[in-house]
Amino acid sequence: MQGKRSWLVVGMALGGLLVAGLLVLSLVRPSPSLAEAQSQDPPGLPRPASQGRQDPGLSVQAPAAPARSITVVGEGKVTIKPDVAQTNIGVEVLGDTVKQASTQNQETMNAVMAALKAQGIEDKDMQTSGYNVWVERPYVEGVPSDKVIYHVSNSVNVTIRDLEKVGPALDAAIEAGANNIYGVTFSVADPSPLMSEARDKATQDALAKAGELAKLNQVTLGDLISVSEVIAQGGFYAAGLPRAAVEGLGGGGGGPISPGQLEVSVQLQATYAIQ
Repeated sequence: MQGKRSWLVVGMALGGLLVAGLLVLSLVRPSPSLAEAQSQDPPGLPRPASQGRQDPGLSVQAPAAPARSITVVGEGKVTIKPDVAQTNIGVEVLGDTVKQASTQNQETMNAVMAALKAQGIEDKDMQTSGYNVWVERPYVEGVPSDKVIYHVSNSVNVTIRDLEKVGPALDAAIEAGANNIYGVTFSVADPSPLMSEARDKATQDALAKAGELAKLNQVTLGDLISVSEVIAQGGFYAAGLPRAAVEGLGGGGGGPISPGQLEVSVQLQATYAIQ
């Protein structure tokens, strides 16, 4: 029994010596350098770009100062005589029954459209814009009566491409039974060439304004940096149209119709560099 204990003590002593030796070896082992540590990074993991170090070949640059420039708005206008007219022509009929009113309305509208065709207006230039039916119950001394009146109205948008026929066409429609005419407006069938001419004038105007500002501020005007078109509501507006040409005539004869003139306006915002 004593021999077994002696061997147990010896084994424990040898085990303690082995652990102590391993501890000493781990303490005296040199730590890896930064380069070695980076080389031992697990594959697939991204490395930091600089690790706090800066490449001597690179330098941090301050943000560039904003370029000096002049910004102006140029405007170009072109005046022209219109070549197209639009109007709305309608027929309203009253009747004791819906059928009676609608039948009479249809007959009258057919006569109106036939009269317009006789003036050279094609089918493609006449488009129905409204058809309405409603009931009126008149009052007698503040008390509703038993009588019922039916209203049926029909209207068409009409494009007249020969301005010499605007007045005659309206007169013909009224004679055929039209009793509602809402406005006469004028326009240009193809505004593209006018817009191009107005843009050219706007460009010249912008350049002249920018040159004037550069001279006033004693600087030299440089190249064009940017240009954009200012989009407004409607490029055309009427110049010198008579009152009868833009208001509803309401029957009683077409009266004199004058197309006047139209003016197309374009604005461009342009920015030029300062040298």
